[in-house]
This record gives sequence, C-alpha cells and structure tokens, in this order.
Amino acid sequence: MGKSRYLLLGFVIMCFNSLYQYSWNLLEPLFRTGFSASLVQVELGFTLFTISSTLTQPLGGYVADREGPKRVGIIASMLSALGFLGTSFSNDLSQFYVAWTLGSVGEGILYSIAANLAVKWFRERRGLATGMVTLGFGLGATLANPFLAQVSTFREATLPIGLTEVVSLPLLLYFSDYPKGMETGRTPLELLKTSDWWLIYFSYIFVNVPILVYSSSLVEIASPLPRGELVLLLSLFPLVSGVGRPILGYLSDLMGRIRTAVMVQVVIALGFSLVIWNLVFPSVIVVGLFSGSTLPIYFSLVGDLFGVKYSTSNNALLYTGKAVIGVLGGVVFAYLYSSSPSTALVYVLGCVILGTLLFLVLIAKNRMRVGKHSATSGQGKKGG
Repeated sequence: MGKSRYLLLGFVIMCFNSLYQYSWNLLEPLFRTGFSASLVQVELGFTLFTISSTLTQPLGGYVADREGPKRVGIIASMLSALGFLGTSFSNDLSQFYVAWTLGSVGEGILYSIAANLAVKWFRERRGLATGMVTLGFGLGATLANPFLAQVSTFREATLPIGLTEVVSLPLLLYFSDYPKGMETGRTPLELLKTSDWWLIYFSYIFVNVPILVYSSSLVEIASPLPRGELVLLLSLFPLVSGVGRPILGYLSDLMGRIRTAVMVQVVIALGFSLVIWNLVFPSVIVVGLFSGSTLPIYFSLVGDLFGVKYSTSNNALLYTGKAVIGVLGGVVFAYLYSSSPSTALVYVLGCVILGTLLFLVLIAKNRMRVGKHSATSGQGKKGG
C-alpha cells in the first residue's frame, strides 16, 4: 500500500476520536440523568474536553516530531480508552470530570498524530490528504450515534467504547511512523514570533465557534424538532462535517488555501444565520459541511507557510485554540442561551464575522508585504 496506509491508519484513529465530540449530544442527556446534574454542570465536562485535548497537544506533538509518533501514540491511546472506561464506572460528577479529562488528553494527542500523518506524507495533495484523514472525525460518530441513541444509561454507552479502544488503538499506533529526512521548517518558538501566526490562530478560534456550539448544545437548540428528526440530524451533522473535509481540502489544493478559506468562512456565517430565523435543520447541515473543512485547510496552510518538519508541534499549537473555542462555544454559550437564546445566537454569528475579518487582515498584510518587496526589487533593477 505504500504511504497510503498512513491515510487509512489516520482515518481509523480519527473515527474513534470523533466520539468525544460528535457523540456528545447523545451522551450529554444521559450524563444529566445519570448524575442528576444541570446542563451547565454537564457542559463543564465538554469544556474540560476541549481544554485538555488541546493544551496538551504541543507537548505530545513535540515528542512525536522528535522521536516519532509510535511510543507517545500508544500512551495516548491508552488514555483515550481510559476516558470512556473511567466514565462508565464514575459515581459522581467529580469522578466523571477526572476520567473525561484524562481521556481527552489522549484524544488530543491522537488527533494531532493522525492529522499530521497526512500533512507530512502528502506534500503535493496536502489539503486532500488531511481532509481524507479527518473525514474519520465525522464518520466515526455517524456510525456510532444510531446505536448510542438506543441506550438508556451512560454506562451502557461508554463501557463498550472503552473496551474497543483499549484493544484496537494501541495496535494501530504501533504501526504509525513519520517520513525520515524531513525538510526544514520553523520551530514552534519561531512561529510564535510572527504576526501572521497570531492572525491565523485567532481567526481559527472565532470561525469555529458555531461547530462547537452545535457539537455541545444541538439537543437544546433543536429541541422543537420531532424526536425522529432530531436523531437524524444528530447522525447527519458529523457525517456532513466529515464529508466536507476531503472535498474542500482538495478544493484548497486547486484554488489555493487563502481563497478557499475566505469562501468557507463566508458560507459558515451565512449558514449559521439561518438558525436565527428558526431554520435549524439547514443551518446545522451547512455549518457542519463547511466548518469541518476548516481543520484541513488551516492545518495545510500552517504546513505551507511554516514548513512540515515541526508540523505536529505547530498544528498542535493551532489546535490549542479549540480550548478557547470550547469556552466560547460551551460554557459562555450555555450561559447566554439559558438567559436569552436570541442573544446567544447573535453572539455566535458575531464570532464568525470577527474571525473572517482577522483573516482578511492577514491577506491585506501579506499583499502589502509583496507590494513592498516588488517595489524594492524594481528600484534595485533600475539602480543596476
């Protein structure tokens, strides 16, 4: 199979990873009932997931870049399985928080390793390859959610997932590897010193608030829908999120990363605005389809601009933005929504618009830089 086996490996890992995020909408009501907890108390678990799965990624990515992904990946896979197994035996919220946080640490490191198998091995079709791997992040939950919709307690849901992960994930990571003799690239410390990086980082954060809102609070937002339609939407949401990744990732290979990113950002804003007019179903589909693609586009952009030698570490730094997204789209949104649903929805739309504006500043800044470079080159030629 050659290097194509790394696409398959990353894809399967992502399928398991998706359960932490895209199955949350089905697990959350089970957690509320099982722990006799409020929405905000349970949503704290989702916020802990986004924070712990992202803030530990740079360290895991650094180890993977330096020593290869196998050893750190096996450790991360055990942690991911522990998250579900520990949750299945939790007797109160504090035990759940601890187990879910440990599992989220493993999930985050696995996510970074899986995505960068594509970034590092497939230079010419980086957007498509990263999209194919991250397709699993939507498809895994799509396959699991119809079964999770049938269970009556969170223990029935989390125990079989944990047992499956503890057997299969370490075996998968044993076969992971990165290409030898990587080309040069900027280190994470060099990256953090550039203004381009920070514009990309904060743009990524604000543009992705809608997909985190739908990942964590879709059951609440879509509560007026009939039960059957809601279950269908909960299954379609991760599916369209996954399907959009290779399609728009490939489009970014053809059209260019910058142009595709702007198009995606505008469509996300338009798509989310539909929910303000009570068009929940089409809004979720449009946001899922286009928001999912931001990851392969932004990850590939970081590889394009800053090189791939340290891409696991650098993209892990980018992915720490998900911790901020988790706060903005989790606890902050839940608080606003409990007080005024309309205010909460306008707040999310404002986040997308802000993220798009930051990306436009990045474009303008680089065009000015190119213009100055061209003017300087022209003066040099005249002087010669």
